[in-house]
Amino acid sequence: MGKLKTIAVLTSGGDAPGMNAAIRAIVRAGIYHGMTVVGVEKGYEGMINGQMRILRSNDVANIIQRGGTILRSARSKGFRTPEGRKQAYENLIKFDVDALVVIGGDGSFMGAGIFSREFDIPCVGIPGTIDNDMYGTDYTIGFDTALNTIVDTVDKIKDTASSHDRMFFVEVMGRGAGFLALQSGIAVGAEAVFIPETSGISQGQSLRDYLDNERNNKAKNSHIILVAEGNDLGNANKIAEMVQTEYPEFDVRANVLGHMQ
Repeated sequence: MGKLKTIAVLTSGGDAPGMNAAIRAIVRAGIYHGMTVVGVEKGYEGMINGQMRILRSNDVANIIQRGGTILRSARSKGFRTPEGRKQAYENLIKFDVDALVVIGGDGSFMGAGIFSREFDIPCVGIPGTIDNDMYGTDYTIGFDTALNTIVDTVDKIKDTASSHDRMFFVEVMGRGAGFLALQSGIAVGAEAVFIPETSGISQGQSLRDYLDNERNNKAKNSHIILVAEGNDLGNANKIAEMVQTEYPEFDVRANVLGHMQ
């Protein structure tokens, strides 16, 4: 392949803070190097449906500070099929696209790898996921912002916990990886952290050991315990209900941070 003349960019999977900054950098760097940059809306699904447009420098003005993604994102069942990928490739050819930049997570990269092998089109992946579960990079786009959002929110919850002598189970994102829960737990000084990488049996026993010690010694008046959504023991509401039943002397609450991350 000779010099690239036209590249396409899309965001796929869950949105992550910083995606717009990445889009802006790609568009302006591409234009600087004399390339045409095509924006694909709604990820792979938009590539299949032909939702594509040429992006110019002013199209990405004033987006660097915005969350989400101006190209929008969507899951695509169609891209999982050979027919869907063929349609996507034909739409790229209509714009004379020489290469594709995919901003997303592991599922998005897996799709890009299959697509690249089938149609011999170069694909570059920019890791964008708040879970930070991508091999080969220290921090993925969105992880630091999500981490700071959790820290800021838990700091506020701690005020209520200490005021009312309560135990809070705070659920954060992390279906298959516990990076967010672990690092935010360290940052806020949580008493315990539940992550998917550890078995539910061992975490359950550790929790009971901790609660037994607190019940006997009453060393602390408030407790913050972070729960990654994908841990084996269960979600924050389930764990809080279990603890309240087995240890009625504690005033237990659950808080799910959800999509604010």
